[in-house]
Amino acid sequence: MAYFTRTIVLTGLGLALVSGLAYVAFSEDPVPVDFADVTRDSLEITVNADGQTQVRDLYEVASPIAGMAMRSPVDIGDPVKAGETVVAIVQPSSSGLLDERSRRQAEAALQEALAARQVAEADLQQARETQAFAQTQNDRTRALVTRGVSSITRLEDDTQRRRVADAALEAAQARIEMANGSVDRARASLLDPSTPKDMASSCCVELHAPSDGVILSVAAISKRPVAIGTPLVSIGDPNDLVLVADILSNDAVRLSPGALAYVDRWGGTELLTARLDRIDPKARTKVSALGIEEQRVDAYFTLVSPPEDRESLGDGFSVFLRIVEWGADDVLQVPLSAVFRNGEGWAVFVPKENAATLRPVTLGRRNGQMTQVLDGLDESERVITHPSDAISDGVSLVERSQL
Repeated sequence: MAYFTRTIVLTGLGLALVSGLAYVAFSEDPVPVDFADVTRDSLEITVNADGQTQVRDLYEVASPIAGMAMRSPVDIGDPVKAGETVVAIVQPSSSGLLDERSRRQAEAALQEALAARQVAEADLQQARETQAFAQTQNDRTRALVTRGVSSITRLEDDTQRRRVADAALEAAQARIEMANGSVDRARASLLDPSTPKDMASSCCVELHAPSDGVILSVAAISKRPVAIGTPLVSIGDPNDLVLVADILSNDAVRLSPGALAYVDRWGGTELLTARLDRIDPKARTKVSALGIEEQRVDAYFTLVSPPEDRESLGDGFSVFLRIVEWGADDVLQVPLSAVFRNGEGWAVFVPKENAATLRPVTLGRRNGQMTQVLDGLDESERVITHPSDAISDGVSLVERSQL
């Protein structure tokens, strides 16, 4: 009897051992996963864009005459005061050297002008003689008419001839003045370039700062020739900056004036803030680094952060902007890495008794990290982030941090 009982016990232990080994051999290991809490916090949807700073009111001083720009009296960074600080000096240009052909043509033009003046002087002398004779005839006829010897008709004829002679004399005098002008012009074309002493006597045109600010750029520090309208210096106030961001046109239509923007990657430790002023009404075609044609538009922002928080920020500096398109304070949300497509909708995996449970969810707005949950989850629950293909409904789970 004792033998039979021992046999039954040993057989039961063997079966239990075999069953345990079979369960261990054929059961699947729990899948290690990471969990994230379903939270309720503020959520912002942003449009991210690279941008750069730009002085709001930029003044460019250009040369009003053609000449020689003297060595710049100011350097980049110098403060200037409107109407007082001399920012550029331009010396009027002198006459250039003539080649052999041009000089001979100028000499011939001078001889022609001198000959024309001699002809005009001869015409003037003739006109004077004619006018004197006509005046004498008119006076003689007037005396005869007074004594009753001559007729009134003859007096009228002589008076008309005197008036014609007077007009001819005035025309001859005008031709003399024209001939003198031609001679002066021809002689001026033969003048040699001015010597430095002569140029110093006629120097110079001083250009003053049109506004308070600092010198942002100097076109040329050393002396050089310039044409009319050549830019010389630019002036602006580096404390009065705007930000210019290059954004896609389909992002721009979702932004409204006054939108908040966070300014990052500008070099400082503090996060700056700005407000959207305006967006250009016309977009332009730009080819991206991948060779794709994009419609882009410039958006302009005013910095809200005080100047003391950005003292080192200057004109043309690179910045990165996160422009708030939408935001709310009390939003139920999960990491974007926890949601995935489930047919036509979205779903997540939630842990329940150390096993994965598929949970369909309804999503709202999302940014690059978090997404709004409208239905399907509660704040007290957790979700699995980055679910792999090894996870399905009912699969055993183990938290990765516990391994």
